[in-house]
Amino acid sequence: MADDINTINTSSGKADGLNKCPKCGSTEISTQPGTGRLICNYCRNVFDPPAPVGSPLGTGAAAPPPTGIPVLTSEQTGTHEVRGSGAADIDASVDTVVTITCQGCGAEVVVDTDETMTARCHWCRQLLSVENQIPNGAVPDILLPFMLSKEQASKLIEGFVSKRKFFANKTFKAEFTTENIRGVYLPYFVIDATTHGTFKGTAGHVFRKYTRGTGNQREFYYDIDYYDIGRDFDLLVDGLTIEGNSKRRNVDIFANTNNVINSIMPFDVENAIAYNGNYLKGFTSERRDTNIDDLRGLAQLQMSDVARVQANGTATTYDAGIKWEEQDLSVKNSLWRSAYFPVWLYSYMETQKNGKKLLHYVAVNARTGETMGSVPVSKRRLFIVAAIIEIIAIPIAILVIVAGILS
Repeated sequence: MADDINTINTSSGKADGLNKCPKCGSTEISTQPGTGRLICNYCRNVFDPPAPVGSPLGTGAAAPPPTGIPVLTSEQTGTHEVRGSGAADIDASVDTVVTITCQGCGAEVVVDTDETMTARCHWCRQLLSVENQIPNGAVPDILLPFMLSKEQASKLIEGFVSKRKFFANKTFKAEFTTENIRGVYLPYFVIDATTHGTFKGTAGHVFRKYTRGTGNQREFYYDIDYYDIGRDFDLLVDGLTIEGNSKRRNVDIFANTNNVINSIMPFDVENAIAYNGNYLKGFTSERRDTNIDDLRGLAQLQMSDVARVQANGTATTYDAGIKWEEQDLSVKNSLWRSAYFPVWLYSYMETQKNGKKLLHYVAVNARTGETMGSVPVSKRRLFIVAAIIEIIAIPIAILVIVAGILS
């Protein structure tokens, strides 16, 4: 636990989180598809969003950190943890922004009742009921606007599915359409930290390679020198991201079918801007259900993995491997910010022969275009192809074995 915890206000400075049109002052603003710019729905003025907030730790920043965000450095004494206002513990208060539990799949969808009183779940497309609302989470500190339009995402999803249609079942191929894809902001934490790592272990270096024997009796030998090695260094972890929704962190495919979200990372965190409610218009968003204290252990584990990779990078001459027997990474200063990252989602409900229903998803990173997902397969076709491959492979294997014996 950090010795000192501070919370700073990283919002846009407006109570409602909305920016006004610089030309006419209207707050009726939405995102211009495909550009990430803002457009005033009153006077049609198009203008740029606020500059990226960059990294408050001072590296990789696209712009200086906003006023009020301190720059953490390795020279600071003690341990300090700074939290953005949006990364504070979840507030149970409910205003115009409410969270509704989907009765179909259990997802928690954030809806701005100032904009609409009806919505559909972005996972299973079931109509949501305001009667099922629950306490809402905190407003995020930063977000990444949608850069890919719905049309661009549709083409990526169609391309992904077309490569897998050979094994897809007939019902899915007949019903597939990208008209139902939805844009959604998913909650994350972004963590910057100054750390100190200490690693001790054993490493090997191959100084001679040779063989003994001939033909099939030939064997390879390696002479290796082993050394005690150690590494002691400061490390800046910049832009570490962790899902803010506990279901999205569950990568067990038998318990969670929508963990494809983990495979479309990373996001370009360095281009994030201060939270602006205008960017949420026309999209849904998902509720953060996790506080910082719940994630501290996971963050420490992931930062230790980063440190291990850095330590290995300083010992490339040891080509026979490194075994770190003692590892320690201490976090000196850290900054936690909550964020919204954009994703395009396609979903399809498969009804299997036994009556069981299974939701399939294809997700598109709305910043980079990275696409991943699943489609329902025809088990019969999959079995036939596997049988054909086996029939072809067995004679080839026999020929290889006979050729080896005769030689």
